[in-house]
Amino acid sequence: MSNPRRPLLVALTGGIGCGKTTVLHEFSKIGIPCFIADQVAADYYHDPAFLHQIRQLFGPQVILPDGSADKAAIARIVFSDPQALASLNQLVHPRVWNDFKLFANQNPQSPYLIFESAIVYEYNFHRLVDKVICVYLDLDERMRRLAERDHATQQQIRARMAAQLSAEEKMHRADYVILNYEGNPRSRQVQHIHRLLCS
Repeated sequence: MSNPRRPLLVALTGGIGCGKTTVLHEFSKIGIPCFIADQVAADYYHDPAFLHQIRQLFGPQVILPDGSADKAAIARIVFSDPQALASLNQLVHPRVWNDFKLFANQNPQSPYLIFESAIVYEYNFHRLVDKVICVYLDLDERMRRLAERDHATQQQIRARMAAQLSAEEKMHRADYVILNYEGNPRSRQVQHIHRLLCS
């Protein structure tokens, strides 16, 4: 007797500000387990061993007087220095993937699992999953949303975007694309992809 099929591993990605979280919520509503890489990685900053590694990477200036990480200082460093960003990713993302594997083992009955990350292609997560979904929104609308959401300058937003593949490149490389515009119902697009993944 053969083993039951494991859940498909499906990455969900897209350019910064494209609305991945909103789309992810649609998958959650239909009962698909969703793993949010950034949220998991944020918890690492409460781990003393991880903070020690961060201090070794970037120096004592990224640790606040209370011993916690100065995330704003870290962001200023990594978004102005590609090598620093690569070093941080090398520290964080193997750990994230190991946590996702544990998550997958805890959800063996689902037809598929969502791994949400902005840097699926940049860190080669696409090679570890079965399918990739890209959430797409044009640059002007993403800039408007980010300025409103993060109170960031255009220069700060563009620096963050420069650290990722273009939204268009992600869209062209993905197996499925969700166009996240008002008037183009997300739920209908998610349901369509859900049916394809379950077939």
